[in-house]
Amino acid sequence: MFGFSPKSEGYLFSSTSLVDGLAHRRSTTLAEVESLDANRLLNTAPDDLVAYLVEKASVEPIVLRKQDWYADSKEVQIDVRYDRNRYIRDSSRPVLIAGERIEVHVPFDGPADFFYAQSNQMTTNPPRAKVVGSELILEFQYAADSPREIRPEVDRLLSSIETYLSWQQPLIDAHNSSMPSMARQAVDTRRERLLAQSQRTAALGIPIRQRSDAPKTYAVPTARRKAAPTLPAATSKPYQPEPTWAIDQYEHALKIVQDMSLVMERSPAAFKTMDEEALRQAFLMQLNAQFEGKATGETFNMSGKTDILLREGERNVFIAECKFWKGPKAFGEAIDQLLRYTTWRDSKTAILVFNRGVETSRVLAGVDATAQAHENFKKRVSYPHESGFRYVFHQVGDANRELIITVLVFHVPS
Repeated sequence: MFGFSPKSEGYLFSSTSLVDGLAHRRSTTLAEVESLDANRLLNTAPDDLVAYLVEKASVEPIVLRKQDWYADSKEVQIDVRYDRNRYIRDSSRPVLIAGERIEVHVPFDGPADFFYAQSNQMTTNPPRAKVVGSELILEFQYAADSPREIRPEVDRLLSSIETYLSWQQPLIDAHNSSMPSMARQAVDTRRERLLAQSQRTAALGIPIRQRSDAPKTYAVPTARRKAAPTLPAATSKPYQPEPTWAIDQYEHALKIVQDMSLVMERSPAAFKTMDEEALRQAFLMQLNAQFEGKATGETFNMSGKTDILLREGERNVFIAECKFWKGPKAFGEAIDQLLRYTTWRDSKTAILVFNRGVETSRVLAGVDATAQAHENFKKRVSYPHESGFRYVFHQVGDANRELIITVLVFHVPS
């Protein structure tokens, strides 16, 4: 990580700068955003790319596994010419006597080179030990004629090492917490720049020839770490900007739909006998009143027939399914149906669940569990609605074609 080979012996926490090492990790990770092929980046879901960068740049602190430690000992020859408690006539040559060496092996998790990284705090006498593989080795030796109690020395040395490790923790925490926003900014900045370039190129009105040397695939660099993150899968074919419906328009359509719950509460007799088709027509009337008659029901779109489809020109910009709650299995089938209807142009969708005679809490629990268990589910996002959820799903067969599914549950009078 820090561009050096970990030492096998000597003073710990005094060879390199932890601050510089973490800064290097951030800069090299973010530089990958600029090195990605433009089509590769644009064809990758931004959230997935950010998550990959955060995982790649994040670091784990060293954790000593003292519960797994062990010790061994062996006979050795000890040079005692510098022992102040012994009289040595000639100290120009080694004076060897029988002795014993005890090694305490302490396994650890985390990056071994952190044992040599200096934080913002230190003492004038840093601890000494060996780092071999994933073990910290503490060595103690004494002459056979002068045995001593080793355990207090082991405890003091480990306490000193753990103090140094605790001084690293704030720097590691600050590094990890800063990565999501830094990665997001790097990805968004380059995406915006590439999209602006694409628009300027398209405005020329001149056919663009793809470079013969344009990369067709992307090789993920080998990371020297356990369980290295991999770049999200995506095609490297030329990126085509996809039309989307503005989020404020999407929220406005959902607000119109949500307001129907108030209508149901105020006129329960009018809704108690309605089936799915009649309820859909009621929602369509409200949407058409606001969107100039562009909302249609039972409109064919791709491979199926959807309940509510809102079009802007030739584009399908809002798709909604209307379903009575018949249990988690039927709701899962409604998700499948919605995914079959959508194309890459349909990025914002909804499922309107009509509940008649079932506890609302049971319905909400069933909706959330079923959605998150679906094979196309990516994540649940914050949605301030007491009877609804919002999710990000991916298109069938393409994890980078994302769509929003907002689920709203309506209590229908019985």
